[in-house]
Amino acid sequence: MLVVMKETASEAEIQAVVTKLETVPSLHGQRIDGQDLVVVAAVGDTAAVEGLGLEQLGGVDRVVAISKPYKLASSEIGQQKPLHIAGRQVGGGTFTIIAGPCTVESRQQTLETAAAVKAGGADMLRGGAYKPRTSPFAFRGLGEEGLQILQEARQQTGLPIVTELVDIKNVDLVSEFADVIQIGARNMQNYALLEVAGKSGIPVLLKRGLSSTLNELLQAADYILKEGNENVMLCERGIRTFDTAMRFTLDLGSVPWLKSQTHLPVIVDPSHAAGERRYVTPLSRAAAAVGADGIIVEVHQDPSQAVCDAAQQLYAADFADFAQQIRAVAEIIQPSSPQSIS
Repeated sequence: MLVVMKETASEAEIQAVVTKLETVPSLHGQRIDGQDLVVVAAVGDTAAVEGLGLEQLGGVDRVVAISKPYKLASSEIGQQKPLHIAGRQVGGGTFTIIAGPCTVESRQQTLETAAAVKAGGADMLRGGAYKPRTSPFAFRGLGEEGLQILQEARQQTGLPIVTELVDIKNVDLVSEFADVIQIGARNMQNYALLEVAGKSGIPVLLKRGLSSTLNELLQAADYILKEGNENVMLCERGIRTFDTAMRFTLDLGSVPWLKSQTHLPVIVDPSHAAGERRYVTPLSRAAAAVGADGIIVEVHQDPSQAVCDAAQQLYAADFADFAQQIRAVAEIIQPSSPQSIS
C-alpha cells in the first residue's frame, strides 16, 4: 500500500501517517520524498492497512493498493509525467533522440561528433567516460578526463550529457558532470549502485539487463525511485535469446507493455540490439512506430577507427538524415512539439 500525501501536507501530517501505520506490529511506514510530493509506503502485512482509516487523516490525498511487485514504478500510482532535463523534455508526446559516441576516446573525436549530432537534431549527447567491458583488456574509458571533455562538448553545443556510472566510488564525480546518469545493462541489478544513483538526485537512464524480465527491470527502477528520485527513464536495449543473427534481440513488444504498466518514459537503444549499423535505422523506425518516447544511438566521426562498438556506430555525416527519418515516423504516431533550446 502507498499513502500519497497532498503537496500541501505538513511534516506533522506526514509523521502522523507513519506513526499510525506503526501502531500495527506487522507494519512499517517508509517515507519517500519525491520532487513534488511525499509518499509513505506501508511495508509488511498490507491487509492491516484497510482498517486504519488513513484516508481520513489530515494531508492524505489517497491510499493506493499496488498489486504489482514493482510499487513506485507502477502505473497504478499515477499517469506518466514528462521529465524535464536541462531544458529538454522526455515523454509527454515529445520524441527524444540521444546520440553520440560509445566512448569518449579523445577531445577532437568527441567535440566533432557532438557538433555533428547537435547540427543533425539530437536532443542530448551520450558518451562513455567509464566503460564496463566484457574483457578486462579492452579500453575502459578515460575516466575524469573523459568527463571534462564531455563538459566542454556541452559548453560548445548546449546538449545535456548522458554518461554511465559503473562504480559507487565515482558517483560524486559523475554527478558533477552528468545531466543524466546511465545505469548500463550489466549493472541493472547492482542494487547498491541503483541506490546511490537515486540519492544523487540526477535523472537516471536505466537499461534493461540482457537476460532480465520486464518485471525485474521495473523492480530495479523502484530502487532508484524509493530514494526520492522521480526522474527515471527505462531503456530497452535488446535481450539475449537463442538467435545470434544480431548482437541481441530487440524486444519491441516491451515498449507498449511498459507504457501500459509504468508511468516512466521508455527509451529504446537500437545500436546495442543491432550490433551492426545497417540495422540501426530500421530498428529505430520500429521503436518510434511502437510508441517509444525516444532512442539512444551511437554515432562516431569515423566508426572504422572507433575503439569500442565500431560496427554499430552510425557515421556522423549520415546522422541528420537518420534523425529526420526517425522523427517523421514518431510524428505520425504521436504528433509533438519541438524541444526547447537552452
